Amino acid sequence: MTRAKAGRRRQRGTIDRLPSGALRVRVYGGQDPVSGKRNTLVEVIEPGPRQEARAEAARTRLLNAVDEQRSPRTSATLDQLLDRYLETLDVGATTHRAYTRYLELHVRPFLGRAKAGAVGAEALDSLYAELRRCRDHCSGSAKRVDHRTSRDHECDDRCRPHRCRPLAPATIRHIHFVLNGAYSRGVRWRWVSVNPVQFVSPPAKPPPDPQPPSAAEAARLLNEAWRDLDWGALIWLFMTTGARRGELCALRWSNVDLDSGTLTIRRAIVQDGRALQEKDTKTHQQRRLALDAETVEVLRDHRERCEERARALGVELRPEAFVFSLAPDGSASLVPGSVTQRYSRMAVRLGLDTHLHNLRHYSATELIAAGVDVRTVAGRLGHSGGGVTTLRVYAAWVSEADQRAASGLGSRMPERPAGPVSDIERVRREPRSARERLAVELLERVESGAVSVGGHLPAVKTLATQKGLAPSTVHRAFELLREWGVLVGAPRERPKVGAFPRPVDDVGAVATDDGAHRRQIESEVGPAESYFSVVVRGPDGSRYPARVVAGSLEHPGTFRAHLLGIARVEDPRNTDAGDSWVGQYEIAVVPIVGKAEPIVFRWG
Repeated sequence: MTRAKAGRRRQRGTIDRLPSGALRVRVYGGQDPVSGKRNTLVEVIEPGPRQEARAEAARTRLLNAVDEQRSPRTSATLDQLLDRYLETLDVGATTHRAYTRYLELHVRPFLGRAKAGAVGAEALDSLYAELRRCRDHCSGSAKRVDHRTSRDHECDDRCRPHRCRPLAPATIRHIHFVLNGAYSRGVRWRWVSVNPVQFVSPPAKPPPDPQPPSAAEAARLLNEAWRDLDWGALIWLFMTTGARRGELCALRWSNVDLDSGTLTIRRAIVQDGRALQEKDTKTHQQRRLALDAETVEVLRDHRERCEERARALGVELRPEAFVFSLAPDGSASLVPGSVTQRYSRMAVRLGLDTHLHNLRHYSATELIAAGVDVRTVAGRLGHSGGGVTTLRVYAAWVSEADQRAASGLGSRMPERPAGPVSDIERVRREPRSARERLAVELLERVESGAVSVGGHLPAVKTLATQKGLAPSTVHRAFELLREWGVLVGAPRERPKVGAFPRPVDDVGAVATDDGAHRRQIESEVGPAESYFSVVVRGPDGSRYPARVVAGSLEHPGTFRAHLLGIARVEDPRNTDAGDSWVGQYEIAVVPIVGKAEPIVFRWG
């Protein structure tokens, strides 16, 4: 009875003869854990000697492979293997966090509960195909919407129909390398008998495509960054050194030698969640960079600003202080993520499609264009390739070649602005919000004489209705005018227009418009050697519109008489025909063309 039942037992696997004469061996391999499809192992045996025996051997081999997957050496799941591997993985906190996130989103949902030994090459190929199809792993059948947030909200144009986007090839390669490392350890630990990842090919490595900003784009970025001098110094150093983001955040004043013009990169700042940690550089190597003369001046000016802020608050700027810090004493470093976000916002504001890491590409490109050898470039950027032995000895890079590299890059940097741009000048040139645009419009009304000194601007509600703005926006525009000195008065009183000096942007244009005034001055004092901006300040602290005058301080008597005439004209309340009233006034004379020093005339 037993033998009869055994004879009627269904044979596992089939061997079929094809029309070509070949034999096709088919063995059921279970269900694909990713796609859910039936998995069949197929092998074709070409005609030849002992064809039937070779086909039977192939069927036996495929059956053993299926049995090995169904009954692996251990019952441990892939989740358990990955957990154990991540415990032993020695990488940085940021890298470890990225690997963990990749596995949580793209591997564990499909293969995590499967036995580690039961995952074969075909299952991994199906996983990679799914990652190339849609990074969100949608079902592909039902219509869905990608909402801008997971919280309760009113949908707008940012909530759009779902569109499948593949995972980036570089991310799939990272997942492949993590799985390969986990299975390699699993073979060593005897959890599995074979590493299936070695039979799977990851996506091809994308070709290098550095996109550094052009020289014109770099100049625009720097000009925008210099509106905040500390931020401008940081972006300047990114371009000239090519250092990594975390390396410049970890830079301390003890690592900067302005006398010899060198900078030593020893540590880096990494962000682990909300906590900041200081660690070795990415290549675990220190390097010393030579600085060009202009970069040394940038750091020297930045140091003076830091020391001035520290003295103003009664704290000390110690050598261990961070070079770039929001703390007055430099005790805390910048947050690397915040630096990247601020740079991205600045690039978007300028209409540029670039990110912070591209400044490393910019530095390398400019150095190579300047004729610096690749080995020296690799040393400055801290790449571990390009002469590893020499790169480990950081002192060797303070050499003639490195100095040529620093000088070559410094000569190609855009010029720094002559001085900081005031807030009012920045808003005049490029208002960025409705509040600033309204403030500029109201300022132009005052300067044109549409609203006289002591008068009132339209009411907040009236302006809000006329301009289609919220009352809070108008209030904020008024506060900006208060900061500029255009509006004066107690906080709870209706503000009135105070005396406000008219800015002079183009000396030539002003002088041309006032040609008769120039000819009068030249007839009194001769040809002009310097132009001066003259501001009259009254006894109540009010200032009257600035005037541009030409004159020579070699004739102080004639120049003084002319200044008195300006003061008398600029004060509309003055009715005294003599000069006794002048003792109550202060006349500031600031040179705007020429080499004369600023002076202040007082009479009394």
